[in-house]
Amino acid sequence: MKQIYNGKILTPSGWLTDGSILVDGSRIVEVVNTNLPIAEAERIDAKGGAIVPGGIEQHCHGGGGRDFMEGTEEAFRVAIKAHMQHGTTAIFPTLSSSTMPMIYAAVETVENLMKEPDTPVLGLHLEGHYLNPVFAGGQMLENIKNPDPEEYIPLLNSTDVVKRWSTAPELPGTEEFAKYCREHGVLNAIAHTKANYHEVLQGFKWGYTHANHLFNAMRGFHKNREFKHEGTVESVLDIEDITVEMIADGIHVPPVMLHMVYAIKGVERTTLITDALAVAASQSTTAFDPRVIIEDGVCKLKDRSALAGSIATMDRLVRTAVQQARIPLEDACRMVSETPAKIMNVYDRKGSLQKNKDADICIYDDKLELRYVMAMGKVVKNEL
Repeated sequence: MKQIYNGKILTPSGWLTDGSILVDGSRIVEVVNTNLPIAEAERIDAKGGAIVPGGIEQHCHGGGGRDFMEGTEEAFRVAIKAHMQHGTTAIFPTLSSSTMPMIYAAVETVENLMKEPDTPVLGLHLEGHYLNPVFAGGQMLENIKNPDPEEYIPLLNSTDVVKRWSTAPELPGTEEFAKYCREHGVLNAIAHTKANYHEVLQGFKWGYTHANHLFNAMRGFHKNREFKHEGTVESVLDIEDITVEMIADGIHVPPVMLHMVYAIKGVERTTLITDALAVAASQSTTAFDPRVIIEDGVCKLKDRSALAGSIATMDRLVRTAVQQARIPLEDACRMVSETPAKIMNVYDRKGSLQKNKDADICIYDDKLELRYVMAMGKVVKNEL
């Protein structure tokens, strides 16, 4: 038994001061209203820090110098371990637009990892390859195409680890694709798209209930000759029940826009993601994709025509939201834990500090530096 005490605890009801979290094995057994020692419990002093739920990463391409497109267990383990040091306690590894052999290799790896006890891997996120090439951004154009039932039907029939598929809803064949995803419990997200309002609304009715890295690789407010038109961004913001995610590195989305979306959508419909590439949480200076350079604290295409991903980690998301975007700490923490857990249907065991939930816990000091990480009851970082 472990007792985490002497900090303010973020619970679904708000901050609890002078309380403790009791952990036994991989689970939280109780959140109690006392700091007093519990018999036979190992005491972990939070030293006045903020005790919050561990981060759930629903859009991340790699880290520690390795990319999930490699498909191997070694690459996955290195990348996941690197991000766990920065506050990610559960993850949906993400593939950029890939070939089908690459996708099947990643599926096999995720299937194996998800069989392990106390795994942080919750499923696979496919970003593409059914995207609009006009808004490819950092995606590999040679892999992009329209939805192909000869690909996605056998894939989804062969595995249940694909939990999210991000695609452009305006493409031919999208309605049938979205229906098949829904039948297999796969979340559809709007991504790399120039969809107008009517296409976004139609996609929402088909099951596109989430927006992939809002503001990035999608059309915004624009003019066609003398007339002004809403873009995908404004359409997503207008349709109340579409949830959104934003890359909160302070670069992909200006902090004032992070705050604006938080004000419009609220905590319950807004999540923060890293969209990190292999160079994140590493000393590497080269990306897995040879077209990508690292410059100005972000990944770009060599011709500087587009951003290609971030080098952010979970703790950086929290700091950016609080220190630059003027979002309260409790809301920033909920947007990396509670909200993604609900969107990805794992809130029954993840995303909040409550009795009988997984012991995924982070502690930040008063400068928002991450000092402690526990994942499924196992300490993976301790700098208290």
